[in-house]
Amino acid sequence: MTFFGQILTAMVTPFTENGDMDFSVAEALAVHLVDHGTDTLVVCGTTGESPTLTWQEEYELFQVVHKAVANKAKVMAGTGSNSTQEAIEATLQAAKLGLDGALLVVPYYNKPPQNGLYEHFRAIAEAVPGFPLMLYNIPGRTGQNLEAETVARLAQIDNIVAIKEASGSLDQVSQIRRLTASDFSIYSGDDSLTLPYLSVGAAGVVSVASHLVGDLLQKMVFAFTSGEPQVATEIHLKLLPLFKALFATTNPIPVKAALRLQGWQVGSTRLPLAQTLDHPVIRQLEHALADLALL
Repeated sequence: MTFFGQILTAMVTPFTENGDMDFSVAEALAVHLVDHGTDTLVVCGTTGESPTLTWQEEYELFQVVHKAVANKAKVMAGTGSNSTQEAIEATLQAAKLGLDGALLVVPYYNKPPQNGLYEHFRAIAEAVPGFPLMLYNIPGRTGQNLEAETVARLAQIDNIVAIKEASGSLDQVSQIRRLTASDFSIYSGDDSLTLPYLSVGAAGVVSVASHLVGDLLQKMVFAFTSGEPQVATEIHLKLLPLFKALFATTNPIPVKAALRLQGWQVGSTRLPLAQTLDHPVIRQLEHALADLALL
C-alpha cells in the first residue's frame, strides 16, 4: 500500500440550486466515498470544477472534507495553477490546514518548456518541505506534456512522491516507471486505463468512477496485485461501459448526472460547463448504471 492508497477519488464539488457550494452534501458524500472503497479524497481537482471555484471556496471545502473523514482517509488538495506563486500560496495553505498532500497540475495555457515545468514544481516543493506532492499530467487539458525524463528529475525531490498520469500513453507510463525509484507512485488518471497501467507498475487510480463503484475498483486492484489477473480483467470488462459513459462528454458533467440519478443532490456544473446532456448520453449512462444495479 502506497502513502495515498490504491483508489483515490477525484471528488465532485456539490452545489445548491442557485450555484453556491453545498458543504453539507460535500460532507455526506465524502463519508460515503470513504465507506465504499476510497483511500484518499482529491478535493478541488478537475472533477471538482476547480477552474470555477474561488480560492476561498476551495480552502473552506478542504476543511469541511478533512473534518468529515478525519482518521478514516487521507485528503489531497488540488492546488495547482499556471502561476507558480499562486500554486505556492495555495499549497502552503493546504499544508497549514493539515491536509495530507497536494495535487499539482501542469501549468495550463502558458505552455512552459520542460525546464520551466521542472523549475515550477521544484519551487513549490521547496516552499513546503515535507508536504507530499503529486504531479498531474493531463496534456489534453493543459496543452503541454510533462515528459518522462522531467518526471524522473522531479521524482528525486524528496516530497514529490507521485504522479497522476492522464496522457493516455502506456509507453509514457512505462518510461516513467523505468526511470523512477519503486517508491515513486504512478496513478492512472483514466479509469479505463487503470488495469493496463497496473501491469507496468502503477499503484492505482485517481478515479471518477469510484463515486459509483469504489468497492469494485478496490477488488480489481487487489485481484491484480494478488496474482489473479483474470479476475481483475473480468472486473475491468464489467466496468468498461460505465467508464465510457462517464466520459461520453466533458467530465464532470456525466458523473454529476449519475449521482443525481442515484439521489445525491450534488447540483449541476457551473458555467461554462453546460449541465444539459444530450439524450443519447443520458441513455448510455442509465444503461451502464442499470447493468451494474446502481439505480
